[in-house]
Amino acid sequence: MGSQYFPYVIAVVMLALGLTLTVDDFKRAATLRRPLAVALLCQALLLPSLCLLIAEAFHLEPHLAVGLMLMAATPGGTMANIVSHLFNGDLALNLTLAAINAALSVVALPAILAASMTWFLGEGRFIPLQLDKFVMVFALVLIPTAIGIAIRNRFPELARRLKTPVKIVAVLLLVVAIGGAIAQGETTLLNNFGVVSGAVVSFCAVSLTVGYLAPRLMRLGPPQGIAISLEIGLHNTVVALGVALSPQLLNSVEMATPVAIYGALSPLMALTFIGAVRLLDPAFRVKAQPEAVASEPAA
Repeated sequence: MGSQYFPYVIAVVMLALGLTLTVDDFKRAATLRRPLAVALLCQALLLPSLCLLIAEAFHLEPHLAVGLMLMAATPGGTMANIVSHLFNGDLALNLTLAAINAALSVVALPAILAASMTWFLGEGRFIPLQLDKFVMVFALVLIPTAIGIAIRNRFPELARRLKTPVKIVAVLLLVVAIGGAIAQGETTLLNNFGVVSGAVVSFCAVSLTVGYLAPRLMRLGPPQGIAISLEIGLHNTVVALGVALSPQLLNSVEMATPVAIYGALSPLMALTFIGAVRLLDPAFRVKAQPEAVASEPAA
């Protein structure tokens, strides 16, 4: 599948996700002020700091290091919403965080990128915001989701019956998207699989882990932990590649290299991480206990 078709795939998947949401879900997510604050602090401050340490630890060439920092500066991608839906994360919280992160990235992305270029290259350049890219991100996420929510609220029984088929379709489309990302980054992976891949894997693992442990230490439930972990751990590769390769912005293939490798590896790492968390976190097994106890008298 060519990259030109990916926006249509994402729009269809987001429409399917919207079918599982209600307006009350967003009202509940908006009341979670502490997890929202923690997630945003992790995204804007903690994650870029850890990314800088990883770049230094792997002794990345300056342009590659800036490319890695570019990934830390971008907001969460639509893949976070898709994976959260597949693993029963708090999708409403995902979308709330995505909207806030995208708004904050208007300031955070240029600031983090300028600081990283000063640190690694000894030069500062303010990167102007490309409104068309962020408008496209908002459109792909919010419009299809809003349509799905409207259908869910107007035809709840239909949405309930479609829930299982929709998940199956989402899995198939996710596999197609991952395959497309790997195919596009095949040359980059072969030529730069060493130290850059190590740095990218470390950054992705740290992002997902910090994103999950922070809400769990706050005694939030696993669905909220999954949502925040994915929103912090899966960044928008499309925006990052646009900034790295655009002739009007960075115009650097070297800076795009970590982004391309991240785009190929991060979805697979996220699926593996969340799958492991569901097996290792005892909270995922709590629900099974009351059901087992309740069934004993009937035996």
